[in-house]
Amino acid sequence: MAIPLVNSVASWFLKKRFHQIDLFLKYPHEVQNELLMNLLTISKDTEIGKTYDFKSIHNYREFSQRIPISSYEDYQNLIERSRKGEHNIFWPKPIKWFAKSSGTTDAKSKFIPVSSDSLEDCHYAASKDLLCMYLNNNESSTLFNGKNLRLGGSKELYEENGTIFGDLSAILIHNMPFWAEFSSTPSNKVSLMSDWEYKMQAIVNESINENVTSLAGVPSWMLVLLNNVLETSGTKTILDVWPNLEVYFHGGVSFLPYVDQFKSIIPSKSVKYYEIYNASEGFFAIQDRNQSDELLLMLDYGIFYEFIPMQTHGTPTEVLIPLSQVEKGINYAIVITTNAGLWRYKIGDTILFTSTKPYRIKVTGRTKHFINVFGEELIIENTDKALKIVAKKTKSEILDYTVAPIFMEGKTKGAHEWIIEFKTPPKDLGYFNELLDNSLKSINSDYESKRYKNITLNKPVIHSAKQGLFYKWMKRNDKLGGQHKIPRLSNSRDFLEELLKID
Repeated sequence: MAIPLVNSVASWFLKKRFHQIDLFLKYPHEVQNELLMNLLTISKDTEIGKTYDFKSIHNYREFSQRIPISSYEDYQNLIERSRKGEHNIFWPKPIKWFAKSSGTTDAKSKFIPVSSDSLEDCHYAASKDLLCMYLNNNESSTLFNGKNLRLGGSKELYEENGTIFGDLSAILIHNMPFWAEFSSTPSNKVSLMSDWEYKMQAIVNESINENVTSLAGVPSWMLVLLNNVLETSGTKTILDVWPNLEVYFHGGVSFLPYVDQFKSIIPSKSVKYYEIYNASEGFFAIQDRNQSDELLLMLDYGIFYEFIPMQTHGTPTEVLIPLSQVEKGINYAIVITTNAGLWRYKIGDTILFTSTKPYRIKVTGRTKHFINVFGEELIIENTDKALKIVAKKTKSEILDYTVAPIFMEGKTKGAHEWIIEFKTPPKDLGYFNELLDNSLKSINSDYESKRYKNITLNKPVIHSAKQGLFYKWMKRNDKLGGQHKIPRLSNSRDFLEELLKID
């Protein structure tokens, strides 16, 4: 396909789409309310629609009073019936695809329904929007002169009872239009290989001689791939291999711990970094400006949003609010109603709003991934920030980390126990620990108060992990590649104890 033609099509789509985006920017609450009513109307004759009498729901207040908040466990039986070929249970159209997600530490697999509507109107729509926003912000872009290197689909797809399950990325790659594959590398065949380690080298071999202008994938695994590219090519930087690289689209985990490593192997101020926020359940937000760490919440992808202030989450006084009631700077758990039939569903992520005109967010972590054993309310955003500060001061590089509590015993105070895998370790781990402790105090006042004169918390305990420790754990637990992540923070010691036992 000729590049000028691609650019002209993209330009046409861009102008058309920006009119729609402008609509939800100006009228966010009206767009969200209309979307909710449409979802209810479409699903009124489903099993769940009849159970809660969707026909008689006329506004958000009735919706919030009638339909309970749900988790995967609440949906599990309905999903299993749908996977066996039953239709019209929670969404009127047959659902053929299910995104398999094991979560981070939970061994039990989840199968998230992916309807044709969510594929087209959410996931693929977001991919187009991402390109449009990037091109709008970078008019001299030559993105379409080359190919996008995509990293995903770490598992093959499996068919059972007429339905298919696998990684969301594998589902998306399988259903991509031909023109998208034409502009991507590696091929679908390589992308969908099941053996991660074999696939990694196959991606390198297939892509190394292509004109790669963009990258897309989870930072932790993309870094593994890029280091493999450097090793195979015998070059010092990625720009020696792909001189026309101009942007990396990333999501899945916080980019903060990886920024310096990427800039080290891609030493160019002109290369852009664009963040996305998506999950098996849907695509939620996109970075819409260059050099920004905020994401624009997308309000017309068939997803209706509600939020739980984290100070009430999981308590008898738990409160749910619509978009119109959110405030800046408060940590919220996200609850979604979707065009794949998830109704008031907790996805397990936490965000805070940096702006309400328009609605821009930062992803702060997971509802289960924090430490609050001693009232310190430590979240992933805190630890990522602190580590970035300390790594810079100690000229160290961090590959991965996890933190768990040391529980109080008798008169012994509690503490936080860290396992950190360094690419470049600090010269003095004791000094690193001191800086980390002080940085956390400056970032999190609750942590600071618990550390005051060691009243509740003693100084952190840090282990410097052997090279490849986290990779070894991922391999042992069949979690290599794709969307699998290392659990950063936990209120239990289970994961940390597992790591300590690995030779």
